[in-house]
Amino acid sequence: MDEIIKQVNSPERLKELSCKELGAYCDSVRKFIVESVRHSGGHLASSIGAVELAVALHYVFDCPKDKILWDVGHQAYAHKIITGRAENFGALRANGGISGFPKMTESEYDSFTMGHSSTSLSVGLGYARARDTLGEDYNVISVIGDGAFTGGMAFEALNDIGASKAKMIIVLNDNKMSISKNVGAMSEYLAKLRLSKRYNRLKSTVKKGVLGIPLFGSNLYKALVRTKHGVKSVVQSNKMFEQMGIKYYGPIEGHNLANLIEIFKQVKNEDEPVLIHILTQKGKGYPVAASDPTKFHGIVPQGATNEKSFSQVLSDFLCTEGEKNSKITAITAAMSDGTGLTAFAEKFPDRLYDVGIAEQHAVTLAAGLAAGGLKPYFAVYSSFLQRGFDQVLHDVCINNLGVTFLIDRAGAVGADGVTHQGLYDISYLSLIPNLSILAPKDGCEFRQMLEFSLSYDKPLAIRYPKSYLCDSAENGSFEYGKWEILKRSQSGVYVLAVGNRAVCAASGIENANIVSARCIKPLDSEFLQQINRKGNLIITVEDGAKRGGFGQSVLAYLNEIGQNAKVETIGYPDEFLDDFCIEHSLEAAGITESGILSVIKNFGNSIQ
Repeated sequence: MDEIIKQVNSPERLKELSCKELGAYCDSVRKFIVESVRHSGGHLASSIGAVELAVALHYVFDCPKDKILWDVGHQAYAHKIITGRAENFGALRANGGISGFPKMTESEYDSFTMGHSSTSLSVGLGYARARDTLGEDYNVISVIGDGAFTGGMAFEALNDIGASKAKMIIVLNDNKMSISKNVGAMSEYLAKLRLSKRYNRLKSTVKKGVLGIPLFGSNLYKALVRTKHGVKSVVQSNKMFEQMGIKYYGPIEGHNLANLIEIFKQVKNEDEPVLIHILTQKGKGYPVAASDPTKFHGIVPQGATNEKSFSQVLSDFLCTEGEKNSKITAITAAMSDGTGLTAFAEKFPDRLYDVGIAEQHAVTLAAGLAAGGLKPYFAVYSSFLQRGFDQVLHDVCINNLGVTFLIDRAGAVGADGVTHQGLYDISYLSLIPNLSILAPKDGCEFRQMLEFSLSYDKPLAIRYPKSYLCDSAENGSFEYGKWEILKRSQSGVYVLAVGNRAVCAASGIENANIVSARCIKPLDSEFLQQINRKGNLIITVEDGAKRGGFGQSVLAYLNEIGQNAKVETIGYPDEFLDDFCIEHSLEAAGITESGILSVIKNFGNSIQ
């Protein structure tokens, strides 16, 4: 760690630096982030692209009194370093260390716990209204990326901000990227605004050149002025933000520290909403990240792994079946790489719909595609599908449409922490009529479920974690509504394991019947009736929340038919999982061999 980072451990110390020292400090912060993320993993490209922005904000504003809200939070590492957390970066995204996202319980400088996109404008307006209602005096600065502007929530907030005229500052950090390359009309609009910067620079250059022409320069320039408005209307399009009642500044070079400081000082005392449009480069200062910002958006710690990817299974399936069936389409919400859709997009570019960070729209788009006769697959992380709950219920399931939801990163997620845990999909999806939910034990069974989905013309969700270790040596054929007995025993103990991690936890247990409960909904009611006998112990194990989960569905069913067997449920308790280690999360919840054995022994069975 450079000495300047050790010395500058607060915004107050930052303000003591000269302009020259600020530049050196930015270089040191960028280097420190790269070295830290190499060791711990984390969101690299976005954070090193926002170093000057974070420095300028803390140099001008007075935090924690002033509130800086980092949308998503991918870009907040420099903010954390400035606010005294550099020494904890050795344990970034690890238990006992610091979160990869802003977190209110971690620091008074983190004004809100962030993690999902397109939220900072709504939170900022809430802060501004609370400030004005209580007669307090502080600035509110919402930093939002251009990728987040594809989320409808951002436009809902802009509409309210413009109408309310609340005093707040919006910093639009435009790096032409979300996680994947930006898409849509908003991206094209911002490109036009970037063009306006070139227009203004060109105008200045032309003026100097024309006025320098002897004798004719002045008259020639006047003629050009008469036509400039026509040229400007073509090159510099309508300012959407100003039409909404938000004062617009920009575009501004986002790596020019002096300019950023100057513009922030200028708008600090504005009494109306303003938007500062800055242009930055994702991966700035680290050439390999700048050349491939998607790859270096988030990186994992160095080290070999034997794990296989569920998303690769999906990729192979869609590419193969897409050749045979032109009705197969895929949808992503700016996550084509993470969900395994990149190869399909390259092979069938007209059948991959990247809607940007707009999960609600993605779900209803899928409903429309299905209603129109296509076969849509929406691949999405579990924590992000939460944003489209109403659309799943109202648009897909009420209409009973053949949409397949491919729910990646289900269960504990580890390093991304509390905002990204995929614990709740079973609970909230189980509430919805017409929707079936599956969970494969490995990649081979996932492929079988995908093959089943081809002919299943109703709403279907398949949930799975990021990876698995290996395919089972013996794999029977998948049968809808039926569970698979993996190991038989003469004992009255039945372990109903949901999905890859639960099956792995149960697989080594002897003297118990191990069952892959691969159909979460519908339950295998026939099998449950057979084992619902006095003296039997049924243990449900799921990599998800216990409340409203698979285990409680089993209990509810047995209660309806008259429960005879003893039932114990294993899953995550009714609290948010604030854990950065998957193995620790599983162990704490009892989703391990020892955790299951403990339940069995407490029941009084002798298991050797």
